[in-house]
Amino acid sequence: MANRRNILIGSGAAVLAAASGTSLSLLFGATGALAQQFDAAKLMAPAGNYKDHALGNPQSKVTLIEYLSPTCPHCKAFALDVYPQLKAEYIDTNKIQYIPRPFIRNVLDAVVFMLAEAAGEAKYHDVVETFFKTQDTWAASNTPNDAIFAIAQQLGFTKESYDAALTNQDLYAGLEAVQKQALDEFKLQGTPTFYINGKMLSGETSLEALKAEIDPLLA
Repeated sequence: MANRRNILIGSGAAVLAAASGTSLSLLFGATGALAQQFDAAKLMAPAGNYKDHALGNPQSKVTLIEYLSPTCPHCKAFALDVYPQLKAEYIDTNKIQYIPRPFIRNVLDAVVFMLAEAAGEAKYHDVVETFFKTQDTWAASNTPNDAIFAIAQQLGFTKESYDAALTNQDLYAGLEAVQKQALDEFKLQGTPTFYINGKMLSGETSLEALKAEIDPLLA
């Protein structure tokens, strides 16, 4: 029997032909806020040798980690409606460190994150942002391979580099490990989920709610 990695690793067409019916997790957008506290040091050590793509000030008093999924509409809403203000006020001004961490709910999520990694550090965040902006185009497409590849081409991928990005078995294993760690150790129940110095906030979170948690820690 093929395992999940074997379903994913192969040509881009094979991956995405199966993607619409393949799920790694049945988690959908979380709602409500949970005041659980987790070990901040453990949160800073993602499983599977995964390397975070942090933004902002690593020496800040505050680290905000967001577990996100490119196919999650709640994550899209945060990315497009809240994150730009958060970035302008807190990340670009080096008040906080922000870590967007991948959470794969399904194969399509894995493909997007693998493409982002293949694009390189300088383009990683642009790739993820582009797929959020175009989520309605590809996430529900009947031909996800065509839809995702078309966007990937706009980001500079060729057929060869696209297929090569999806054959990174170590990265895929790392993404699975990060997912499992989030579920088992950090009690993630849906996306997006935020951890501010280890304190969990779950669901669609406003800038005001984040400020209420962040500002006292910066004082």
